[in-house]
Amino acid sequence: MDNKEAKKNVFWLAMTSLFTDISSEMIMSLLPLFLTALGASRAVVGLIEGIAETTASLFKIISGWLSDKLGARKGLVVFGYALSTIFKPFIALANVWHQVLFVRFVDRVGKGIRNAPRDALIADSVEEHERGKSFGFQRGMDTFGAVIGTFLAAALLFFLGEYTQLDVLHQYRTIFLLSIIPGILGVLSVLFMVKEIKKQTDGKEIPLISWKSFDSSFKAFIFVSAIFEFSNFSYAIFILRASSLGVIVALIPIIYLMYNLVYGFLSQPLGALADKIGEKTVLFFGYAFSAIMCLGFAFASNPMHAWILFAIYGVVSAITNTIPRAMLADLVSPKLRGSAYGAYYMVIGLVALPTSAIAGFLWDSLGAVIAFSYGAALAFSAAILVLVFIPSKNS
Repeated sequence: MDNKEAKKNVFWLAMTSLFTDISSEMIMSLLPLFLTALGASRAVVGLIEGIAETTASLFKIISGWLSDKLGARKGLVVFGYALSTIFKPFIALANVWHQVLFVRFVDRVGKGIRNAPRDALIADSVEEHERGKSFGFQRGMDTFGAVIGTFLAAALLFFLGEYTQLDVLHQYRTIFLLSIIPGILGVLSVLFMVKEIKKQTDGKEIPLISWKSFDSSFKAFIFVSAIFEFSNFSYAIFILRASSLGVIVALIPIIYLMYNLVYGFLSQPLGALADKIGEKTVLFFGYAFSAIMCLGFAFASNPMHAWILFAIYGVVSAITNTIPRAMLADLVSPKLRGSAYGAYYMVIGLVALPTSAIAGFLWDSLGAVIAFSYGAALAFSAAILVLVFIPSKNS
């Protein structure tokens, strides 16, 4: 496959992310409110998101390793997107939070199957000096999908509230069912438009999990990433904080929309900036901004503070969800990229399980100031550790 054809993979994988996130955010922008309407506490909301993300990460190590072993990635990507698309709308049928947990579990299995091979396929499709921009573009389209999905959720919520007799819970359920339409478009995009890039294997057995296969730079990267992830609460926690600061229910999808607009517009430019001035520098500022954001959420006192902090949240996400993925590809050999992405996502997912649950517990028992100050301390620590432990690209 020539370079032009390979770069088309980045475009169509980004389009797949766009459609899939339209589908996802039609659900996710309303899910915390849906869960609390079903009687779930903040701690339960955090626990559900933690279990969901941990599930995804455990499957990423398997799918990443398998894509390396087979020397092929597309089939796993297609299957993962299809599984999530089929199951997500079943949240509309849930009557208790345990049922939501089950659907989120299966949905995240799909995400776990697709993400590591997808990221490895993106890295395989472009040159080293274009990785930050390419991952930024994919992340940007993913996030613009979230923008569109959130806007659709808000518009449908308004329409159903004004022009139907449905109660709030049934309005949520209707929107969740409609989310399958863009999800199907995403599956068709990756199935028919993305091309496989066959990787040559050397015949050596690739162990499923072997830290000996990776050097100290990769291990340091994983360690620092894990420290940061302890501060990286689920979006659901931040939405609940905005609500507690007085942002009315009708505007919750809009504040999340604003976050995603900032996130989407800045992902590619910040990725390109990292290609020019160094991924380490940009990542340090991302972690530092996250610490500042968490302190803001700790001491915020009115709705305007929430809007400002959600804009900062968008900047933080544009950096911390883009730069590590580009950086990782430079730390391992091409034949181990799938396994490396899988190992990275597995560690991050194991951290995600307690992270949001801890935040919810601290908030319920000790208050928002303690919960978000805890996050700020960890994010600041990660920023310092980036400077100490993460090597520069040319070192």
